[in-house]
Amino acid sequence: MKNKKLKVALSYNVKPEVDPISARTPVSLLQKDTSVNDIFAEWDTYETINAVKSALELYNNVIMIEANADAFEKFRSLKPEIVFNIAEGFNGIGREAQIPAMLEMLGIPYTGSDTLTLATCLNKARTKEILSYYKIPNAPFCLLESLDDLKDFNLSFPVLIKPVGEGSSKGIFNKNFVHSITELKNLLEEYIPQYNQPFVAEEFLNGREFTVAMLGNGAETRVLPIVEINFDELPKEAVKIYSYEAKWIYDTREKPLDIFSCPAKIDNKLEEEIRKTVLSTYKVLNCKDWSRIDVRLDKNNVPNIIEVNPLPGILPNPEDNSCYPKAARAAGFSYNEILNQVLLAAVKRYRMI
Repeated sequence: MKNKKLKVALSYNVKPEVDPISARTPVSLLQKDTSVNDIFAEWDTYETINAVKSALELYNNVIMIEANADAFEKFRSLKPEIVFNIAEGFNGIGREAQIPAMLEMLGIPYTGSDTLTLATCLNKARTKEILSYYKIPNAPFCLLESLDDLKDFNLSFPVLIKPVGEGSSKGIFNKNFVHSITELKNLLEEYIPQYNQPFVAEEFLNGREFTVAMLGNGAETRVLPIVEINFDELPKEAVKIYSYEAKWIYDTREKPLDIFSCPAKIDNKLEEEIRKTVLSTYKVLNCKDWSRIDVRLDKNNVPNIIEVNPLPGILPNPEDNSCYPKAARAAGFSYNEILNQVLLAAVKRYRMI
């Protein structure tokens, strides 16, 4: 890539920033109306988008294409050689696959996982079904489409409920940690119409939690240094989960929490078990180029998959707790280098070099 500048399109969604200084939602606004303030949780800030653009421009000619209704015609007319895709989309359970579907129709290569993988991984229930089929550990769960589904509810409390098709901890608050069927019923009555989708309930895993950055394809896939989430750093009243509050409210650039350890302080046996589990997950879900996979230990210290993120968050400022860049730095990559490594992985996959 250093010898020939590619024409790279950066495909993105930008969030309306309610707080341009910190790029976070103020606690006061969140407390007023959580249903409004997490709508754009998955989208990137201009700070992140411009940082990605600057990184790619080191070796390529970059054009910007926002992932909106005009994107298809722009891709068709501008004809990029490859697209660096960080677009999350907006409408529907398949929204992360919208831009890749356009690009496949136009025959334009792009970074990251394909349409099927993106649509599957955004659907937490489908992801868990596939993992279960391949005997990859994950917490016992059920899908709750309506209150009627509670008639056959047989999970052990406490349980954690999550919207079936959201990312960036959207719809996952401290109150999602429930201890009784009555509490669960009351929450579903509020959440199902609010988020207009089913919820996944899963038995709570009370062990340590990790997140693992993946890079590359096939035999060249790398597991970057493992990140551990230190929940003891959260306020005392907080549930020990990486909730919306933990990700966007308690931990800010102005008052950062020492919430991550990287590399994680774990023994060789546990590290190898985590590596084996995430590599198997990456393979069976057909992830490409990069992903971030979240893992939590059960009561027997067995690594369980809790989330697969084919479009990982990539906040550029080291003062922000963004796990993929943090793992990359621990592996010796700068922010600019890791993004160009992702692009290189895609270029090699498409046999463009």
